[in-house]
Amino acid sequence: MSRDLWKSYAGAPLAVRASIALLVTLACLLVPALLDHWAYVHLYRRDLYGFDWARGLRLMGWWPTWALAAFALWLQRREVDAALAKRQALLLAGSVAASGLLCEVLKLVFRRERPDVAAGYWVFRAWSEHTFSTAGLATPSSHTMVAFATATVAARLFPRLRWVLYALAWGCAATRLLSHAHFLSDVTFGAVLGWAVGWGMWIQWGRATEQRATPGE
Repeated sequence: MSRDLWKSYAGAPLAVRASIALLVTLACLLVPALLDHWAYVHLYRRDLYGFDWARGLRLMGWWPTWALAAFALWLQRREVDAALAKRQALLLAGSVAASGLLCEVLKLVFRRERPDVAAGYWVFRAWSEHTFSTAGLATPSSHTMVAFATATVAARLFPRLRWVLYALAWGCAATRLLSHAHFLSDVTFGAVLGWAVGWGMWIQWGRATEQRATPGE
């Protein structure tokens, strides 16, 4: 997507941006949904999290990882500009909180069980069963959503690392699929939603941070 198109999107009213994000999100849920059972059968690695690299990638979607990263960011930059350091750390931590909370709400709405419950076929939990518990629910993938929300914000804070951050986020998503923890549509849905949360937060609160950071660089 061209820079001009990005600028047009970023400058559009919030309702327009939200509508576009919703349409893209729906497309990224419906198309992979057609491949969910195929992916369950063909894309699987037994005992995946027995490997150090897989556990490491999974940590990219674990909220304490990014909470510590936000704290480290504040520690590293506070002596140069305390206000800027606080703003950036809160922005990174806020992306974790916003994506994680939204994901839990969506899981309660969709109520789709994890793939292994019915050998890769969809099963939905009844509203009368554990109404307000997300344990065992799969849609969307919370690890993937947190990984992409935080990677999107961190990529703006550290532009030279953006491809590394997104590669790690995709790696986290891949482990959730290959371990049968989630359907293909769970991780794609989580990735798009996570990106939308991170990008939306940057548009709303990150621009001032970026502008203030530039003169001191």
